[in-house]
Amino acid sequence: MGQATITLRQREQDGQRKTVVLERQLSVWHRLWNQTFLRKTAIIVVLAIAWQVYGSVVNNTLLFPTLSDTVSSFVSSIQSGVLVDRAWTSLRILVLGYVTGIVIAAALTILAISTRIGTDFLEVMTAMFNPLPAIALLPLALLWFGLGTTSIVFVLLHSVVWVVALNTQGGFLSVSQTLRMVGRNYELTGLRYVSLILIPAAFPAILTGLKIAWAFAWRTLIAAELVFGVSSGKGGLGWYIFENRNLLDIPAVFAGLLTVIVIGLIVENFVFRLVEKRTVRRWGMQS
Repeated sequence: MGQATITLRQREQDGQRKTVVLERQLSVWHRLWNQTFLRKTAIIVVLAIAWQVYGSVVNNTLLFPTLSDTVSSFVSSIQSGVLVDRAWTSLRILVLGYVTGIVIAAALTILAISTRIGTDFLEVMTAMFNPLPAIALLPLALLWFGLGTTSIVFVLLHSVVWVVALNTQGGFLSVSQTLRMVGRNYELTGLRYVSLILIPAAFPAILTGLKIAWAFAWRTLIAAELVFGVSSGKGGLGWYIFENRNLLDIPAVFAGLLTVIVIGLIVENFVFRLVEKRTVRRWGMQS
């Protein structure tokens, strides 16, 4: 938005109505302020300055390292390849659990919108298990699947399935009767009816569920790695954080936390933002 436009309608003169368009050029400051990316960057810069100042005031690396100490440890871990390897391990397990959870949630939702017993089953299951924290299942996962990736994927499934299924079903139920009638008029049934009518109309709710599920899965993964990573002797970012805490390398601990935050920001502001831009915004469902 580079300028503001105001249209004024004048009184009729000589039997003709004239309009006048006034344009006011925005200042450079207003143009920059209208950029969402720059506003968010400014917030991050302010937080980074506050971090550096507070760390300098505390002046205790074991308690609260400065941003410069954390960045130095972050760069060192990146150059050694340790942090990249741990981040890749976490992301690989996360994608496995996240995609599998979405597939299971899609199957449950299709069953729910197709049959009454499916609807009852999904409502009962989400009412029972959605409020249950995934961390509470860690002991059972350890008992059933032992140490390793399978146990972490199990708790990730719990974090993803119920949230995605609940939001998808809610989105489907909110589709207007007008759109449903359009689908029936085109004689769409089964999967074609779901893919061409229900999913596009309910996609804002589906996307919200995917975002929430991603956040739940990401924090559950880090927490689970703090437990399973220690026992198996290798792991992802959670294990990296725990390992360096035992070594009292607190800047490395903060570097691990910073990596978790940066990955979260990238997924939220680039991956999901791109999906929003290509879908709900293009379809006029979101401003």
